Parts: sequence; C-alpha cells; structure tokens
Amino acid sequence: MASLRNSSAWQALAAHQRTIAGSRMRDLFAADAGRFNRFSLALDGLLLDYSKNSISRETMRLLCDLARQAEIEEWRDRMFSGRAINTTEGRPVLHVALRNRSRRAIEVDGEDVMAKVEATLGRMLAFAEAVRDGSRTGATGKPITDVVNIGIGGSHLGPAMACRALKPFQRDDLHLHFVANVDASQISETLDGLDPATTLFIVASKSFTSAETMTNAATAKSWLIEALGGQAPARHFVALSSNAEAAAVFGIEPANQFEFWDWVGGRFSLWSVIGLAIAIAIGAERFEELLSGAHTMDEHFRAAPLAENMPVILGLLGVWYINFFAAESHAVIPYDQRLELLPAYLRQAEMESNGKGVTRGGEAVDCATAPILFGEAGTIGQHSFFQLLHQGTRLVPADFIAAAEPHHSLAGHHAILLANFFAQTEALMKGRDEAETRAELKKAGLTGEALEGLVPHKLFSGNRPTNSILLRRLDPYSLGMLIALYEHKVFVQGVIWEIDSFDQWGVELGKQLAKTVLRELQGNKPIDGHDSSTNGLINEYKRLTTKSS
Repeated sequence: MASLRNSSAWQALAAHQRTIAGSRMRDLFAADAGRFNRFSLALDGLLLDYSKNSISRETMRLLCDLARQAEIEEWRDRMFSGRAINTTEGRPVLHVALRNRSRRAIEVDGEDVMAKVEATLGRMLAFAEAVRDGSRTGATGKPITDVVNIGIGGSHLGPAMACRALKPFQRDDLHLHFVANVDASQISETLDGLDPATTLFIVASKSFTSAETMTNAATAKSWLIEALGGQAPARHFVALSSNAEAAAVFGIEPANQFEFWDWVGGRFSLWSVIGLAIAIAIGAERFEELLSGAHTMDEHFRAAPLAENMPVILGLLGVWYINFFAAESHAVIPYDQRLELLPAYLRQAEMESNGKGVTRGGEAVDCATAPILFGEAGTIGQHSFFQLLHQGTRLVPADFIAAAEPHHSLAGHHAILLANFFAQTEALMKGRDEAETRAELKKAGLTGEALEGLVPHKLFSGNRPTNSILLRRLDPYSLGMLIALYEHKVFVQGVIWEIDSFDQWGVELGKQLAKTVLRELQGNKPIDGHDSSTNGLINEYKRLTTKSS
C-alpha cells in the first residue's frame, strides 16, 4: 500500500504548512473582516466557529483534497448503507440506524434492520415509562425510586454522561446511580442507603461476560436476595445485552432482557437499549428528542459538501494539528457543569477508536493517530491546566462548548461564565506581545527593573487554536447533535489514517493476563512465572496481606 505521507494531498499540505506556520492568527483576523462568517457553520441551533485556527481558505481547500483522497464520502456511504466497515470483525457499524428517524431502509445481509430497531426501541421506552409511572414495581409492590446502572466503558460512560447533562429534565423522586469500577468501594457506597424494595438494577454488557460488570452485578444480586429473598431479582434486574443465554444463566428472564446487536459498538451505544437509564431518567418523549438531534447531525454529515460539513471540518482540523503541527493532545472544555462528564466520554470515543498503530490492511501506520484527549468543565479548568494552554511549550488545540441559555435563573452567573468562554478563546488566539505587556505594566505603576523583570513572565504567544461550539440551549435534542458531531469526527479521522475505528483489540491483552494473575493471587506461595517486576509486585502483595491478616 502506498504511504499516506507520500501521497500528493499530504505533500501539498506539508508544503502549505511551512508557509502558514509563521502566520499569526491575530494578523489573519486583522486582514479579513469576514473571517468569522467564512469559517463558521450553523445547524439547527448549533454553531461551530472554527475561525480561531491557523488556517486560510487554501488550508481548507487542501484539507478537503486530503479527505477526497481518503474517499471520505465513499466510506461514509458504506457506513450508512450497512456495509461491513469494521473490517477486523467483519461487522457493519450502524449506530446511525438506532436514531434513523426517517425510517429509511438500512440493510444488513439483505435484511432491513429498521423493523427490529423500532420494535426494540418501543419495548425499551414502554418499560422506561412503566418505571416512571410506578406500574413497574419491585417484588414487594412498591414503585421504583432508584435505578442503578451497572456497566463499564460505553455501557457506563454514555448513560452517565447523558443523565448528568440532562439533569434539568429529570424528576426529583427518581434517582439514577452508576457503577463501573470493580473496586468494591463504588458498589458498596452506591448500595449504602438504598432500599432494596425500591431499587432497580440495569446490567449493561454487550457480551455479558465483562469481569467488572458481572462482579458488580453478582454483588448487587446477593445484596438484594439477602434483603428480599431469592425470587426478588425477577422484579429488580434487567439485562441489556446481545448474549441472551448468559443473561439467562445469571438469572434474568427473557421478559427482562433488552437486545442490541453486534453492529452496535459499545462506545456508540447510548442510542440503543444501553440508553435505558437515560430513558428512565428523562422519559420516552425526551429520549426520542435525543435521537432526533443525533439524526439531524447524521443527515447533515451524510449530505453536506465536505467544505460545509461540521464533522468533516472538525476531523480535518484535528488531522491538521496532529500530523502537520505535531500536536500530541487535544482539550475539550465544556462551559457547562452538566457537561462535566463529556471529556471522559469523548476520551473513550477518540482514544479507543483511533488509538491504533496498524492500518486496515495490517500494515504499520506512517503517521501519528489519535491525540491524548483531556478536559474539564470551565471555569474550573482555567484554574487547573489553562496555564499550560496559554504559556506552555506544547501546542494543545482545544474545543470550547457552551449554551447561550441556562436552565437556572440565578442572576449574573451565566454572564460571568460566558464572558470567560468568549474571553479565553480570544486570549488563546491573540496572546499579548511585548509592547502590550509593557503598556499594561506601566499602567499598573511599574517602572525600571521591576517592570523589565516581569515582562517575560507576562508575555502570551497566542496563536493557540480553538474551536467554539455554541448551543442555543443544552437539551436532549442539542445533546444528540453534539454527540453525533463528535462521533462522525472520529470516523472521518480514522478513514484518513486508514485505520479501523470500530474495533478495540488493545483492551484484550491486559484482561487476558489478569485472569492468570487472579488465579495466582490465591494462597501464600511465591510466584516466579512473570518478569521480575510483576513477580516482585505480586509477592510483595502476598507478603503484605499475609502480615495484615
């Protein structure tokens, strides 16, 4: 296979980067009064401003050439048509079918999957409404007041993130809890204070074999049986899985199982029955609004020209900095506390999807792939890692996300929040040069050595790239749009890097080795079958636990 770095589109971008690398964004804005309008896109209440990037019209033209060379449009069409684009597992990738509000036929192996999707969605939403209206009771006849979602990875992060984001749309008398870590402190602290008679457990696992999930589920089951007896799990446990047999062995009856399919990847699954906790939290109507928002972004991604396509633009800008400016990380900073879990959710979406070093054809990639993604809610992040963003030695592109309208009525808070949102992207773009720094220090009354000593510390280089995403309001519809925007961005980058964004073989080896180590932790006999470090750690653990017992 020809090298991506030696391709004509790549070489053209590399040459162009050398000409634009010395440009300053503040000068680009000064020279072009229409820069914001030229480099921004709007879709149904969601605005993407990407003007604060080291780009010109020529940059975007060349990036779109790279997208065409990678056959982005063709790969996109393959995904939407149900082709097996997850090549290592031979599977379609059809989270888009789960929110296909057009009911357009989507076929897998000659079968239109939409009938199954709609039937399963209807069954899930009916169950959610039954929990909400009290008709789905526990074993003692009491209505459900607490729902515990037990999962890990996409079966945890998606529902937890969405429920936190959509808190204003939830009732005060129905509480959602999320357990993922096999560390017993999480499940024990969650169960502490809950009433077994009014608690529903959702066991969310595609394979129904994940060690963390099944260990936590077994603990919850024992807790319930101890309080209510052996028949209670039938009224207090439901399974979200593609492995009906394993769910039945655990003791969950078919009537309490909700299916999803192997063409739904875990980190793209909140639109499926994995979203049951979300549907219980916000209700069926609001959950369908979440799906509708994602579908709106799907249709935009499916039909918009590359140069006017939000996910394509975000994906290309990521490639621009990762591969042509050697940026190793990317920050996502939501200026909304309810989106505090979004960076963690997107971290999995990007790093598990595109953290690959091998192409679809099994060859080593010849360029950097996924960045290290991190972030925190603004303004908290400003007092944490923004020092590095502004004055550090590393280039860290960042996405800033905010909503124009708040859900609260506390005077002044939202204006202060958004003032910081707008000001931080301006500061990262413009910086502050030596003349401006001297003027500010003189205005503060400093002169002579005191002034000169502070000048280097007060300089801001600027030219730090940001994208700004402004929502009209954070609600189910806009959240659906936002998540789908990032899902498709990840897909675009994977296609350009020629990798399979939809497998995750990298998580397997450690899990396999852990099974061996778990057996070896039994008893006091020293271990010598690993490398000296692993042997030493296991044996020291045994010594410490033997001494403490």
